[in-house]
Amino acid sequence: MKLQRHGTIACLALTAVLGLSACGSDNNEPAGSASGSASAADCATGTLNAQGSSAQKNAMAEWIKAYQQKCPGTTINYEPSGSGAGIQAFIAGTADFAGSDSALKEEEQPQADAKCTGGKAIHLPMVIGPVAVAYNLNGVDNLQLKPATLAKIFAGKVTKWDDPAIKADNPDAKLPATAIQTAHRSDSSGTTDNFTDFLAKTAEADWTFGKAKEWKAPGGTAGKGNDGVTSIIKGADGTIGYVEMSFAENAGLKMAKVGNGAGEFAPLTLENAGKTIAGAEVTGSGDDLKMKIDYNTKEAGAYPIVLVTYEIVCSKGLAADKLPLVKSFLGYTASAEGQKVLSEIGYAPLPESVRTKVEAAAKNIS
Repeated sequence: MKLQRHGTIACLALTAVLGLSACGSDNNEPAGSASGSASAADCATGTLNAQGSSAQKNAMAEWIKAYQQKCPGTTINYEPSGSGAGIQAFIAGTADFAGSDSALKEEEQPQADAKCTGGKAIHLPMVIGPVAVAYNLNGVDNLQLKPATLAKIFAGKVTKWDDPAIKADNPDAKLPATAIQTAHRSDSSGTTDNFTDFLAKTAEADWTFGKAKEWKAPGGTAGKGNDGVTSIIKGADGTIGYVEMSFAENAGLKMAKVGNGAGEFAPLTLENAGKTIAGAEVTGSGDDLKMKIDYNTKEAGAYPIVLVTYEIVCSKGLAADKLPLVKSFLGYTASAEGQKVLSEIGYAPLPESVRTKVEAAAKNIS
């Protein structure tokens, strides 16, 4: 089904973070509110261990801080080990839930389901993470690149910044003859999966390495996690790579405008990323909310390289000592309050039409 567009742009507007009241505190505010803040009854105690997507690292850090302030007696650990490692930890039973920037593979789904007694592993889209094409190039501040040009750069076919293909995309720029250095992920990564999927679907003639969590193109420098790739880009003039938007912003990196299906060069903003998500489809059934993104979107102004990070969790069969806290924490992250904090740290909140479904699915975990 298509996501409803009404309210999406309003949802994406930058807003102030709601005040966080301590769970069970004796201030004058009510314990719960229409905004979705956790009440004393919503809080749970115990410890959760989760891992996976580094793209959602900054979002998780903010959520964990806020939740633990609200709900004393909780410890939530999140290791940004990469999507592939997170899924394997969930399958092995060492992660209570996993963060992944791509859905479970066909062969992974039954393995994950086996960990869910009486239920199955479901995908809860929780974070919209625009993928920035970040670069470090002295004297060039407004770089714009078509998908085909990006594919040639990361495939190693275009090796100088003054190459005719880049000049054609930037007719008014003064491009140096600097050698291009590309940066990519060394670990199994949902960000890589989404970036290569974008290249495969928008520049098939120039990108022959397919879609995968592991980087397959030759050359370039590999870094672990979004942090590692960000450090590589920041460390050398002439470098270009792909990282989740919040990492590029926090590092002060320049971000290229990217060509979309409407023939425009779209700057990376939360609003423009939301335009792409507004055309996504939910392909799962019931509480399984897997999504399919149209990287060739013709929506005016849409920034096309966007990923959705899922929290992969059991619909049923969680251990009795974990169930209340998993439901409570994921219910908070899917709440209106939990989503509002994202726009302050470089993420796009879920469109309301999706958020309410995710919140309901979290409440149905048993």
